[in-house]
Amino acid sequence: MLGCPRGWFLRVALTSAFLRRQDQRARILVARPAPRARSQAPGSLKRFLGYLKMEMTEMTSVSLKRGSAAIEDNDSVAPAEEAKRQKVSGCCPATGQDGLENSSLPSSEKVPGPPETAGQGKENSEVLSEEEEEEDGLSEEGEEEEEAESFADMMKHGLTELDVGITKFVSSHQGFSGILKERYSDFVVHEIGRDGRISHLSDLSVPVDEEDPSEDVFTVLTAEEKQRLEELQLFKNKETSVAIEVIEDTKEKRTIIHQAIKSLFPGLETKTEDREGKKYIVAYHAAGKKALANPRKHSWPKSRGSYCHFVLYKENKDTMDAINLLSKYLRVKPNIFSYMGTKDKRAITVQEIAVLKITAQRLAHLNKCLMNFKLGNFSYQKNPLKLGELQGNHFTVVLRNITGTDNQVEQAMNSLKEIGFINYYGMQRFGTTAVPTYQVGRAILQNSWTEVMDLILKPRSGAEKGYLVKCREEWAKTKDPAAALRKLPVKRCVEGQLLRGLSKYGMKNIVSAFGIIPRNNRLMYIHSYQSYVWNNMVSKRIDEYGLKPVPGDLVLKGATATFIEEDDVNNYSIHDVVMPLPGFDVIYPKHKISEAYREMLTADNLDIDNMRHKIRDYSLSGAYRKIIIRPQNVSWEVVAYDDPKIPLFNTDVDNLEGKPPPVFASEGKYRALKMDFSLPPSTYATMAIREVLKMDTSIKNQTQLNTTWLR
Repeated sequence: MLGCPRGWFLRVALTSAFLRRQDQRARILVARPAPRARSQAPGSLKRFLGYLKMEMTEMTSVSLKRGSAAIEDNDSVAPAEEAKRQKVSGCCPATGQDGLENSSLPSSEKVPGPPETAGQGKENSEVLSEEEEEEDGLSEEGEEEEEAESFADMMKHGLTELDVGITKFVSSHQGFSGILKERYSDFVVHEIGRDGRISHLSDLSVPVDEEDPSEDVFTVLTAEEKQRLEELQLFKNKETSVAIEVIEDTKEKRTIIHQAIKSLFPGLETKTEDREGKKYIVAYHAAGKKALANPRKHSWPKSRGSYCHFVLYKENKDTMDAINLLSKYLRVKPNIFSYMGTKDKRAITVQEIAVLKITAQRLAHLNKCLMNFKLGNFSYQKNPLKLGELQGNHFTVVLRNITGTDNQVEQAMNSLKEIGFINYYGMQRFGTTAVPTYQVGRAILQNSWTEVMDLILKPRSGAEKGYLVKCREEWAKTKDPAAALRKLPVKRCVEGQLLRGLSKYGMKNIVSAFGIIPRNNRLMYIHSYQSYVWNNMVSKRIDEYGLKPVPGDLVLKGATATFIEEDDVNNYSIHDVVMPLPGFDVIYPKHKISEAYREMLTADNLDIDNMRHKIRDYSLSGAYRKIIIRPQNVSWEVVAYDDPKIPLFNTDVDNLEGKPPPVFASEGKYRALKMDFSLPPSTYATMAIREVLKMDTSIKNQTQLNTTWLR
C-alpha cells in the first residue's frame, strides 16, 4: 500500500487473522445461578472476563492502569470525587480500564512499550526496533495456542470475587444468564469528552489547508526509495545520506520530492545536488539521532494549531498498542501522542487523540493502510490532551442468549437505573494468575523486597505461557537472573524487566532492580492493594449499615471529606457516601468500619497511622471513592434474533458506510439484551453488568462451572 512501510501489510493481515481466531474463542457464558442470599456472588459465565479486559475504562496518571488500562476502569481517569488524590494516588494503571482499561496485570503480560509514555514524553519513548517487534510477533501465536489448551488448568488457581472482597449486591431481583462479548463488537465504548459530548467518528474528510503538500507526496517515491529512506531515518545502516535521482527534472517535481521526504520521514533534511549533469535530491540527518521524529519548527505554519486532534475508532486493540502502531506507520515517537484515557482491547472503542505537528492529511492517509482502525473528525488546536480530562465513557453492551423473562429484565434494568451498583474495583484489577497483584503491592508497602522479587519470579501453580514456566524454573534452580532472562523470548514483560534489573544491580539491590520496571506498572501493584482493602471495607460497610447514610459516614464537599452528623443525615443519600483508599492524607469513617480498616492493615503488618514509605514513590496519600454509582443515560431493549453471528446494532463505521440498522423480528431462536449507559471515570462496566445478571465475574469461578466449553 502506498505510504506504508514495507512488510507492514503482511504483518497487519497476519495480526488480523490471529485476532479473528482469538475472537472465535472468546465466548463468555453467564450461567444463571441458583437463588442465594444477596450477600453472595452467584452465577456462572463462560470464561467471563477471560477476555474481560474490558474493564477499567482508562488509566490516568493519578489513578490505577497495560497498561493500561486498565483498561478497565471506566477509562480510568480519576473521577471528580477522587480529586483529592495523592500525587501517585488511588488507581494507577492496572488493567484494562473499564471500560476497558488495558491491561490487567503486569505479571506475564507485556509491559507497555513506548505508548505508556504517550503524552508524557519521558521514558521508553523510542520506537521499537524491527527485531524486537518481530520477536514479539513470533511468540504471540504460539502463546495463544498454548493458552487455549491450558487456560482451564491455569484458572483453577485464580481468584474469586470473595478473595478480593466483592460479595454484595444492591438489588433484590432474580439473576439470569446471558453471553457477554460473544463478539468483541458486542461491547462498544465511546469516550465522553471534556465538554460532556460523546465522541463519535462521523467525518473522514481532511480540513482544507492551503499549506498542506499535494497528494503526490505519497506516490512520488518508489518502494525501494522509501525503504532506503526509512533505514536512513532509523539508523539501520551506515549510510549518512540517500540520493534520489530526479528523472523528470522540473522545479515542481523537485519540490514534491523534498516535501515527500520531509513529510514521510521526520528527522531528515534534504538538499538538491548536481552530479554529472543530473539532479539529485539528497536526504540526510540534520542533527544526529536526536533528529529522529522531532517535528521541525520551521515546517509548521504559525497560523495553525500545533496539535492535530482526531477521533480514533479501533476494533480489538488497546490504546497503547494502537498508538505504537500509529507511531510506527508515521515513523515518529509515541510520546508525541496524547489522550484523555486508555481503552481496552476486546471491544470497539472510540476516543479522541491529539498528536504534535502531524498533519491531518498524513493521518487520513493511514485509513488506507490500517485494518480495524479509522481516523477522522480532524481539527487543529493549540493544546494537547491530558490524562484524566474526560468526563467518562458511554457503553453499548449486548448480552446474547439471555434467559431472563421480560419482567426480570425490566426489574434488573430499572434497579440499575434508579439505584445503581456497588462501585467495586473489578477482577481485572487484581490479576489472572496464581499470584494476585495486591500481594506484591502489600510486600512493597511492607518494604519486603525479597518477597516482592519472589512473588514476581517464583514458579506458580497452574499452567502459564511456556517460556515463562521455563524462566521461573531456571530462576528457582539457579537464582541467576542472566540465565533466567535467556529463557525469555519477550524481554518487555515485568519478569524480564526485573531480571534485567537484577543482572545490572545485583541481588543485594532489589529496590534499584525493581525500579527498572516503568513507574506506572510499579505503582499498579500498590494501587491494587489499596483497591483490595477498599473492596473489603465497602462490603463490611454495606453489611453493617445497609444502603442508607449513617452518622459517621464520609461525604465530599469539593475535594474535602467531611463526616455526616446525626442531625444532618437526612440531607444525604447513599450515592453521596464515599470511603477512603488507605493513605496518609485521608480520614476514616467515625463508626465501626474505621476499626475494621485498622484491623485489616494491622493483620498485613502495616501501620494505618503511617502510610509513608521510605521510597517516596510508594508513599500512599490515599483517595476517596463513592461506594454506589448510578449510571446515567440508561436505556435498554430486548431483541429477538436467529443468527448468533449477526451484529445487533450499527457502529460508527457502519453509519459512515450508510449501512441500514438491523431489523429484528418479533420472535427468534434467541433473545438479547442491548444496554446503553454512561459511567464516570474509574468505574468498572463489568460491575454494572454483574449487578444486572447477579453473577460472579471471576474467571476461576466461570471456568470451573464451564470447563466443558473449553474442551
